[in-house]
Amino acid sequence: MFTPQGPTLRELTVQALSSTERGYDLLAPKFDLTPFRTPDSVLDGVADTLGVLGPFRAGLDICCGTGAGLDVLREVCVERVTGVDFSAGMLATARSSVLPKELAAGAGSGGDRTGGPVVDFVRADARALPFGAAFDVAVSFGAFGHFLPSERPALFTRVREVLRPGGAFVFPVLAPPRVGSGLYWTLWGFDAVMRARNAVWRPPFVMYYRAFRLADVVDELTRTGFEVDLVALDGLGRLPDGSPRGRVVVARRP
Repeated sequence: MFTPQGPTLRELTVQALSSTERGYDLLAPKFDLTPFRTPDSVLDGVADTLGVLGPFRAGLDICCGTGAGLDVLREVCVERVTGVDFSAGMLATARSSVLPKELAAGAGSGGDRTGGPVVDFVRADARALPFGAAFDVAVSFGAFGHFLPSERPALFTRVREVLRPGGAFVFPVLAPPRVGSGLYWTLWGFDAVMRARNAVWRPPFVMYYRAFRLADVVDELTRTGFEVDLVALDGLGRLPDGSPRGRVVVARRP
């Protein structure tokens, strides 16, 4: 839910009528006070999965936003953690949030450190990641709605290329809401409004909640060359049919 300290309706309107990049530049200072931030319960579930898979040398948070995923990576990476985002505003907020924690853990200036991995930030589009095969693990939280389904195969291919052999691409996927529920109609309405907005207004703001379907994503990852496993997010509980409310996708580069 939005809080009184979060963005006002006017601010949200201005952001929604901006480009995706500019909208997040404007939203960044108050992003963590909105329901758009990934819940701690999801972050903790992914952290548990990474704890079993790790430790790792170097980790990448794709579309890192304000840095919540970087805190997860800092617990499982021993050398370096990199956050990449195309929004300068989000990166600035992440720096102000994550780097003080790094310093408190004993990291020095430059490349020296006495505790925890070095943390750095790169401004770049996730579809054109400016890295070679430099990472053992990549994560992403809540960002896939910013990519059209037609863009995902190229995105997944680029992620695979920045992973070392044996590296893992790890991210959560929540179960879709029950058809006819309040959340179902909220998300359906949001996507409909965004499609109408993008049909008549430029520049576009790409954010669609219902276009990221687990079965499609697993198929796309497999065709990209990943080996995919699914891990239940047990902390989120189960649906009435017994299936998990959320899963962690673990896609490995062979």
